[in-house]
Amino acid sequence: MEYPQEIKNLIEAFTKLPSIGKKSAERLALYVFQTMNDDNVKHFSDALLNVKKLAICPHCGNVSSSGLCPICQDDKRDKQIVMVVENIKDVFIMENTNSFKGVYHVLGGAINLASGVGVEDININPLIKRIDEENIQEVILATNATTEGETTARYIKILLEDKNVLVTRIAYGIPFGGDISYADQMTLLKAIEGRRNY
Repeated sequence: MEYPQEIKNLIEAFTKLPSIGKKSAERLALYVFQTMNDDNVKHFSDALLNVKKLAICPHCGNVSSSGLCPICQDDKRDKQIVMVVENIKDVFIMENTNSFKGVYHVLGGAINLASGVGVEDININPLIKRIDEENIQEVILATNATTEGETTARYIKILLEDKNVLVTRIAYGIPFGGDISYADQMTLLKAIEGRRNY
């Protein structure tokens, strides 16, 4: 016996989401059908439609309701310091620390030649344009500590060598409360490289 086509369509829609396999999609579709009332379903569908009305900030690549994002519009931010991150989510993670007062540049991914993501597929050229046209003093490379993130950071560093801008990289290493004996070699190497005066 097969599910009605409407449930099959919903299962298929859920499988398009990351980390949702067929079993999870089936469970979610049945939950929507059996448990959610009409108001909740409408609220859920409206939320999906409304999120697609958001835009990308034309200046930094962050999410925006319209035009420039709130960070780019904020005159209290230090516009001379730009933190380069891979994704929009990274902006919110950094903002939740309440410690960075500069602005951001969102790449929209990282160089991953094995997956067909090249330099032209991420938001690098607008970063170079910002450095050429604005009074940017420091670029903080805050890409992920992955092969792709490191490749992207190194590529950007090479691009900026002839620019009059300080290029820094966020430190990686032993997490707070972590035990050195459980750290892998790359984590230990990054911890040593990222050491500072104490």
